Amino acid sequence: MTTTEHLDRGPLSMDELAEVIARDIPDGSFVNLGIGQPTKIADHLPAERGVVLHTENGMLGMGPAAHGDEVDADLTNAGKVPVTELPGASYFHHADSFAMMRGGHLDVCVLGAYQVAGNGDLANWHTGKPGAIPAVGGAMDLAIGAKDVLVMMSLFGKDGSPKLVPACTYPLTGVGCVSRVYTDHGVFEVGGDAVVVRETWGISVADLRRRLGVPLATAG
Repeated sequence: MTTTEHLDRGPLSMDELAEVIARDIPDGSFVNLGIGQPTKIADHLPAERGVVLHTENGMLGMGPAAHGDEVDADLTNAGKVPVTELPGASYFHHADSFAMMRGGHLDVCVLGAYQVAGNGDLANWHTGKPGAIPAVGGAMDLAIGAKDVLVMMSLFGKDGSPKLVPACTYPLTGVGCVSRVYTDHGVFEVGGDAVVVRETWGISVADLRRRLGVPLATAG
């Protein structure tokens, strides 16, 4: 696959990015979607693709978000968002759910992040800021237990600083665990000698090289 630059389109909205990530998840995978923006991916996974969604509060076979008459207050994802269930959905104890996560039974997880380093280190539970409320959740278990860890995040913070960095300055969630980073400006493969740019939206690779502090390579 060669690097594709979409200079006339972008940056992507989080809904558009969710569709891109859904496209790349292999059919038939067992997948956990992290709290927040990653839950949007469920709305872009048609049932016929056979992707089975797992949520750490104890459910396999989660469907898209519930709306209107579909809403059942007892049926939510880990972020307390009402969801639907697909045929064959099952429910189990919280401890069993974490055993699935820790035991390597999930093919893919998609997590949000504060920072990702070029070597695949992940920081997504605490900024270290005094007074900030840390939010570990199941992220540490997913980051180490899933076979493939993807990140969904904006590429730059509100102050314009990059979130794809040479080394994380925030407390780590996992070491060398991330394989691919999906952002509003581009998709990046991490964990090698250089970060490989797969696709960009609204920005060129040359501009990314100027704005990011990590060595970038192109695919193909």
